[in-house]
Amino acid sequence: MFDNFPLWPVPASSGAGNVDALFIFLVLLAGFMSLAIFTMIVMFALKYRYRPGHKAEQIEGSVPLEVTWSAVPLAIFMVIFVWGAILYFRERTPPREADAVYVVAKQWMWKLEHEQGQKEINELHVPVGRDIKLVMTSQDVIHSFYVPAFRIKQDVLPGRYTTVWFHPTRPGVYHLFCAEYCGTAHSGMIGQVVVLEPAQYQAWLAGGITSGSLAASGQSLFQQLGCPTCHRSDVQGRGPNLVGVFGKPVELEDGRTVTADENYIRESILSPNAKIVSGFKPIMPTFQGLVSEDQLTALVAYIKSLSQPSSGAAGPATPAPRI
Repeated sequence: MFDNFPLWPVPASSGAGNVDALFIFLVLLAGFMSLAIFTMIVMFALKYRYRPGHKAEQIEGSVPLEVTWSAVPLAIFMVIFVWGAILYFRERTPPREADAVYVVAKQWMWKLEHEQGQKEINELHVPVGRDIKLVMTSQDVIHSFYVPAFRIKQDVLPGRYTTVWFHPTRPGVYHLFCAEYCGTAHSGMIGQVVVLEPAQYQAWLAGGITSGSLAASGQSLFQQLGCPTCHRSDVQGRGPNLVGVFGKPVELEDGRTVTADENYIRESILSPNAKIVSGFKPIMPTFQGLVSEDQLTALVAYIKSLSQPSSGAAGPATPAPRI
């Protein structure tokens, strides 16, 4: 219906229809209320215009009227709130089996890397019909990853990871914008998302030049930095065992419990004393300034791969692994 309407991008993801439905509801509600208020203003202005001997009846109080004009708006606002909250939590909760793509934003470009190792600049290739999770961070200022056709927009922040996911439903090429003013060349920070049929996507993967998977690059860097010296797969290490830790609860020295997600692993690398794991001493040095954003992404991908059965990690995972 709106495919050729320039202000209404083609819905190309599984969540686009739900976002459009809420938007249409809000527009119709606002239009109805504006029309109703304008109509009453005109009606009362005509009915109670100044005429000798004609006065409006003064209402001293009406409980039913006051309940009505309080309850009806409250009910409408609660519908909007619940509807919006459901969409928000769906958009912010990626499926567990989603394919991860790591994004580093910088003035003024998008750097993207697939788990298989393919790297892209200002372009993202994904297969149709698959859940795609973007793990994003910024190298400098705040950016915002915005794909109108997918109805997704997520701020990309320096110093931490933010995530967003989508499920493309139509093959095609879709615009990618930065929706947060990020400097003089902000308007040129654009790109495209290329959605391919599964066979075409596999051909694209096979034709790309890679130096190994992202997790393999992280493993190599893990070895170079000497991390296995402390983070061993047995109980003899001076640091926690990392096998199977990703996505699991971690008990800290101060009694708190946190989840070992991307942001926790990132913080543990750059600020290891921020959250000390119960049973271990704060002896890990900081790698702040020693590893780049791309290297951090590779390390996170490697540690994440240690929780996957096919990772081939040495040594059995211990019960309740900790980082």
